[in-house]
Amino acid sequence: MIIMLRLVHTLRFILNHPLNDSVKRKWTAITTYFRWQISSRLALGPTLVPFVNGTQLIVTSGMMGATGNIYVGLNEFSDCAFLLHLLRPSDLFVDIGANVGSYSVLASGAVGARTVSIEPIPGTFAKLIANMRVNNIVDRVMCCNIGLGRANDTLHFTTDSDTTNHVVNGQDPHGATTLVSVQPLDDVLLADATPVLIKLDVEGWESEVLAGAKATLQQPSLLGLIVEMNSRGKCFSENEQAIDDCLRSHGFAPHAYAPFARKLTPLASKNPKESNTIYLRNIEFVKERLMTAPPFYVSGRPI
Repeated sequence: MIIMLRLVHTLRFILNHPLNDSVKRKWTAITTYFRWQISSRLALGPTLVPFVNGTQLIVTSGMMGATGNIYVGLNEFSDCAFLLHLLRPSDLFVDIGANVGSYSVLASGAVGARTVSIEPIPGTFAKLIANMRVNNIVDRVMCCNIGLGRANDTLHFTTDSDTTNHVVNGQDPHGATTLVSVQPLDDVLLADATPVLIKLDVEGWESEVLAGAKATLQQPSLLGLIVEMNSRGKCFSENEQAIDDCLRSHGFAPHAYAPFARKLTPLASKNPKESNTIYLRNIEFVKERLMTAPPFYVSGRPI
């Protein structure tokens, strides 16, 4: 029953994805999905798959986030497209909760920007490093095998939950865990670092990361953050409320992005949405960047 529900959920995701807006593209994506399910089980090791603008990802069966890129081109379409359209080769991107490095590959491989990529789980960190090497971008990406928080500490993280590994905070851990060194983001970034965009996806620990990033949030260069919110209620959770309050206090406001039109839409105040949220400031400058970015090719289609 669980397997069938997962199949239905995945197929619905594929069919409703913005890049699959024709019968032909839907059919191709579904065929790709079933082909991957068979070939990945027969493969003796990881598979190298094409990504955006000539980049590649090393993928194995069961990588939830990475395999989504195989089926639909860009798993988190609007957020990844926003990154591609906003960043320039001279920019600095900070990827917090990098996992195997999809966002880092887009930033430093497809765009050519510099990246600070932070992933706390040792096994996942090894896969992150492998993806930087296969794309020949190790000279543009600083990879850090640490966690982030409001202060220097050592915390337990889960290790067997793939994209949902998280800090075990004041509760008994379920499954495998590991101790990870935790630092404030302000201490990790160099004093003269000028990030343009931050992606923050740390499974409910986002407000703690922001508490250790006060100097970074004050950097004039910082235009936006892509933050995992994923509220499923009618109001913010405690963590989400702290995120929203913190970012608004630094002049950021939540927006949605339509990649094909390259259009930003302000989100209603205190309105949770079941996806990542893009927080932005200096909106007119951001709009100009988005409109003047070159096209990027996803599964052969320009965006």
